[in-house]
Amino acid sequence: MAARLKPHMADSKHPCREDSVCAVPVQRCHPGEAELAEDLIAQEVPVALVYNGISHVVMMASPLDLEDFAVGFSLSEGIVAQVGEIYDISLDYDPANLEQGVAVNLTIAAQRQMELKRRRRNLTGRTGCGLCGTESLQEAVRPVSPVAPQPLVDGAAVERAVATLVANQPLQAMTGAFHGAAWCDPHGNILQLREDVGRHNALDKLLGHLRRSDVDLSQGFVLVSSRASYEMVYKSSRCGAATLVAVSAPTALALKQAREAGLNLIGFARPGRHVVYHRAIEE
Repeated sequence: MAARLKPHMADSKHPCREDSVCAVPVQRCHPGEAELAEDLIAQEVPVALVYNGISHVVMMASPLDLEDFAVGFSLSEGIVAQVGEIYDISLDYDPANLEQGVAVNLTIAAQRQMELKRRRRNLTGRTGCGLCGTESLQEAVRPVSPVAPQPLVDGAAVERAVATLVANQPLQAMTGAFHGAAWCDPHGNILQLREDVGRHNALDKLLGHLRRSDVDLSQGFVLVSSRASYEMVYKSSRCGAATLVAVSAPTALALKQAREAGLNLIGFARPGRHVVYHRAIEE
């Protein structure tokens, strides 16, 4: 029998953080003058998720934390129900030609592979859009997963997390092109953060890491540096997160799904203010 996947399993072939940015010559223009300089910009590469030898999806993503991404995507898209159904992960890529892409090879349980074949769809995502390539309208809006309702997080905790979000995003500071997804404790301390050029990808990376680490997702909240779209609510609830906080607005469908899931939803989380859109447990 194949060995079970271990949390934070090491891989000898892994794109490093430095591969997620590259230096390019630019001309900085100011009123009445221009100067030559060097700028750091985000790398974006095709990432193929391959299940038991069969390619399922290609996403454009940042080439780091790809094992976390693979686990988070597999869980949030319902390809597997638990981390234990993923037996192995390996990465295949050419370090000298990273722009050609990375194949993430997953070995999953045979039953899950059979189910995946039955509902197989060929997705070609752009910056993490989870619906690109969906074959029918019925598939586009999927039933949300219920979570165990939790009391609304304290406002001071939300403010604390938002105030430190930027300081915890080194790639965003370098390039201005990265979204962040953070896991915060009930007091608003950021414990883990993942970055990616795609907001869905950043969230999948975070959720993958948390599930691999057996973190109790009812005891804290997810903070994302983007709007709260339907996909963000869907992925969070699918992985068991009880609270989602976004720095921008939710969509109407996201709010509807949050209500159905019993998930606390907070938007426009900015220093000094935030908006509660759904409270799972009324006081």
